[in-house]
Order: sequence, then structure tokens, then C-alpha cells
Amino acid sequence: MSDARPLLGDDDLVTGEAVALDLPPATVGVRVASGLIDVVAEGLLLLAVFLVAGVAAGSTDEALLAVATVVSTVLVLVVVPSTVETLSRGRSLGKLALGLRTVRDDAGPISFRHAFMRALVGVVEIWAFSGVPALVCALVTTRGKRLGDVVAGTYVVRERFPFPQLRPAPMPPHLAGWASRADIAPLPDGLALAVRQFLGRAPSLNPVSRATLAGQLLEQVMPHVAPAPPPGQHPEALLAAVVAERRRRDEQRLARDAALRERLRRGGRSGR
Repeated sequence: MSDARPLLGDDDLVTGEAVALDLPPATVGVRVASGLIDVVAEGLLLLAVFLVAGVAAGSTDEALLAVATVVSTVLVLVVVPSTVETLSRGRSLGKLALGLRTVRDDAGPISFRHAFMRALVGVVEIWAFSGVPALVCALVTTRGKRLGDVVAGTYVVRERFPFPQLRPAPMPPHLAGWASRADIAPLPDGLALAVRQFLGRAPSLNPVSRATLAGQLLEQVMPHVAPAPPPGQHPEALLAAVVAERRRRDEQRLARDAALRERLRRGGRSGR
């Protein structure tokens, strides 16, 4: 990754393990409510399209009416949902109303292929079997996936929920000397946020993902730091040292600015 955008997307989604931490999977109950909204909306649209298609085909031409019915069903239940979820980056009407979003298993944004597979399987599991297979599958899978998600390699996350407060990363004692002497430029906002989120949630990651993310973040952070750290340091310790030192320097700068404003304020009063 060359910048912070792979970690922070256009809508503050973080790809890979990080988004799974920040945007947790939607519960089955919320997904059912979202699905009901979508079913009602699609049902009303399907009824309207049937009426228009029936009038256009004419009641005397049964073959044309049958074709119009099939085309209308495919259009409303497959093409329209796939297009809407692709253009909205994983949102349907129900998901938009309840603050949900469909993402890939690696937490990246879905493509038309993912949306199409979900909609196609949804015709069977939701419309043909009244949603029973979708509910059963959501209850037995860890991320509350329905069959369409299993086939497409996706799951649904919650976007609206209070973010937990992250405790500042402590300075590793053995790196305090190097960090205090190093030239550490301010990190881009997205990268700084990604590092803080990673450090706050690293213990909950599986070891492979934890090591991979630490290495990727360190590659993005080190161009902002000089000189290089002592050899053989753990990536997480280096990330913690950089953000802790940046926080210390920012706090000192803010304190100096506040003291200067206070002196200027007092000086202005004494000169009157």
C-alpha cells in the first residue's frame, strides 16, 4: 500500500482486519428489518412494473405477456438491486435506512459481481423460500451471513454506532531516546487514525493479520521519520513510539500556544 487510502476508504471504511474492528457485523435482527424494507420496496416496484408490462404487452398476447413478466422479474429482483448496491458502495434502501453496508470478506467495497451474486441467490432464498434459508444461514454463521453473502464472499457491517474511546499508545521505554531525537513529521490524518486504531485493537487480531498490518503501516510511517530507528525493533513498538512522540510534541506545542495567548491577553490588559 502506498498511502492511507487502502486503510481508510472514501466513506471511512478501513479495509482488511481494521474495518472488521471498527465496523462490526450487523446483527441478525437488524438485517431482518433491513431485508423487510427491501422486500416491501422491491415488491411495490415489481407490482408497478407488472402493471405497466401487462398494459404494454396486451392481455390478448399471452406469450408476450409471459416474456414481459420474466423480464420484469429479473429487472426488479436482480438488475436493479445489483446496480443500486454497486453505485451506493454496498447500500440498499433498507441498509441506508438502518445504517448498514455490504462489504467484501476482506472488508473492501463490493463490485457489481458481488452485488449480482447476492441478488441472484436472494431470488431463491428470499423470494422463493420466504427468507427461511437466509435466516437460518444468518443464525449459524459467525458474521450473520445469508446464503447470498456466502456465495458472493461478502457480509454486512454496521456504520452507525458509537466509536469506543481509544487509549493513547504508551511510549516504549527502549525507544524513548531515539524518538525524542528523531525528526518526526506530522502524519497524514488518515494514516495517523489508522495507526491509532491498529494499536488499540492489535491484541484482538489474529497473529498473521496483526503482523501484516503492522508491517504495512510501518512502511507508510517511516518516510515521515528520520533518522531510521535502531535495527531489529518490533514494528508495533516503532508505531507506538512514533505516535506517542508526535502526541507529546503536539501537547507541548498546544501548551506553548496557550501560554503565549495568556501572556498577550495579560499584556493587553496591563497596557490599558
